[in-house]
Amino acid sequence: MTGEMVYRGIGVSQGARVGRAYVYTPVRIEDAQRLRTDEHEAELARLRAAKQRSLEDLEQLVQHAASTLGEEKAVILKGQISMLNDPSFYPPMEKAIVHEHWAAETAVSEVVTKTAAVFERMASEYMQERAADVRDIGSRLLLHIKGGGGRLSDIREEVILVADDLTPSDTVQLDRRLVRGFVTRTGGQTSHTAILANSLGIAAVLGAGVAVDEIRTGDLLALDGATGEIVIHPGEMTLESYLAAITRQEEDQLGLTSFASRPAITSDGHRYEIAANIGTPEEARGLVEQGAEAIGLYRTEFLFMSRSQMPDEHSQYEAYRAAVEAMAGRPVVIRTLDIGGDKELPYLDLPKEMNPFLGYRAIRLCLDERQLLLTQLRAILRASAHGPVKIMFPMISGLQEWQAARALVAEARHQLEQEGVQVSDRVEIGIMVEIPSAALMADRFAREVDFFSIGTNDLVQYTLAVDRMNEKVADLYDYFHPAVLQLIRRVIEASEAHGKWTGMCGSMAGDPLAAPLLVGLGLHEWSMSASAMNRVKRVITQVSRDACRALADQVLDLGTASEVRAALQDFADRIGK
Repeated sequence: MTGEMVYRGIGVSQGARVGRAYVYTPVRIEDAQRLRTDEHEAELARLRAAKQRSLEDLEQLVQHAASTLGEEKAVILKGQISMLNDPSFYPPMEKAIVHEHWAAETAVSEVVTKTAAVFERMASEYMQERAADVRDIGSRLLLHIKGGGGRLSDIREEVILVADDLTPSDTVQLDRRLVRGFVTRTGGQTSHTAILANSLGIAAVLGAGVAVDEIRTGDLLALDGATGEIVIHPGEMTLESYLAAITRQEEDQLGLTSFASRPAITSDGHRYEIAANIGTPEEARGLVEQGAEAIGLYRTEFLFMSRSQMPDEHSQYEAYRAAVEAMAGRPVVIRTLDIGGDKELPYLDLPKEMNPFLGYRAIRLCLDERQLLLTQLRAILRASAHGPVKIMFPMISGLQEWQAARALVAEARHQLEQEGVQVSDRVEIGIMVEIPSAALMADRFAREVDFFSIGTNDLVQYTLAVDRMNEKVADLYDYFHPAVLQLIRRVIEASEAHGKWTGMCGSMAGDPLAAPLLVGLGLHEWSMSASAMNRVKRVITQVSRDACRALADQVLDLGTASEVRAALQDFADRIGK
């Protein structure tokens, strides 16, 4: 038996976990190599074996889907079985091997690409969406031809997911009930994999490097999302330690449940709004019962990334309306499309860039793709008829971008009113503050916007010139850096001076250690993963605003992030006694 191996990565989500590994190695149609061969019989055998294994996979998945995910999912998978057996789909792959001398993976890639393109050109939206099924079948065939790792859609039991990385388009495929934790080779504290882990309330260790090479599907793993520790083949003593930690977590979680029905009010009577971040309308269900007083960030890009083509206005409206109705009269802040950087849309031909986080993304892209943004704004405004909605623009760097975006809101409203479509009279419009230029101009912005929401993930990246996706400089990435704190204070003071409010929707908002400091700085609204809400509420109820203001004054005079952390930890230890 292999002995215990201990590695350390970057812990990005609280919690200890023990479970079996599921190693994910994505195989994508566009990555297939163009290979030629004269070994026809060998290639035909590879293709036929891959088809048989794919059919066996799909049959098992149909049974699982019908019992756990519903008949609709099962019907989709049955359709894939039919397509794989269709004489117009599979036989051309064999013909390409025999007549075109293609290797098996090349034959699959060629046929799948052409077939998907045929579906995409059809007038029916339903038929257009079948292109995704075609590509899914192709990826499954390639997986078995190449002998790669598993598929996210094949996970049917609780696992700890292990991968080089998980893109946003990968993560939208997950059956989130089954993934108990993540281990990835790359990534940092604010990568989108980390954001997903926090939103699901599961442990995650990113930037694990060579540890990923040592893990095989089925290996027993123990991981700590706080310290970043990963233990492969944990021994008896290690397992006992981890299981005891899990028991303590569960007991602590039970103690937090009472805060779901309580507001965040300091000991001297000052109340603050606690909101949730979501990526899909399904995540809005049950948020009120979990303690959310609002949705402070609806990341609309996941609606776009979960499809093979651009969602139309009606599809967007239905998604936004579902979230608004789920919140039953509580505010919903909807962020317009924030694509680019590490988030791509296959149906948008975005340019490859040397520095994508500094390039063509978010509001910059949307102001160029004017109709895209106008359609989204129409859908959001239509949803405002069902409850309080606020619109938030990402990646604003200057007044010109803000004013152009605001003008499009006015245009969308005018169009809808001319069409007789009901829209709320009062829809607040604000900006994310995630670029230092916006923070430095906060006083000027505050004269025009209705609110600010500080996105600490990017604000730290751009203030400290630290790539938030790069584990090699992870030790430099810290939202407690004094320069970041000075920018946060500047934004909050500007909003108060003009009678506006400031929220925070980055990772810092969900950190209980930061909560007293943010009270002291005067933050009005915290928005975070649902799993973090009650921990932050608990801290706020234990402090007084006056004590937090004194803490903020002390901290803002410090010179390093480590000094800030030490001061905050000392404060936390004192209130915890």
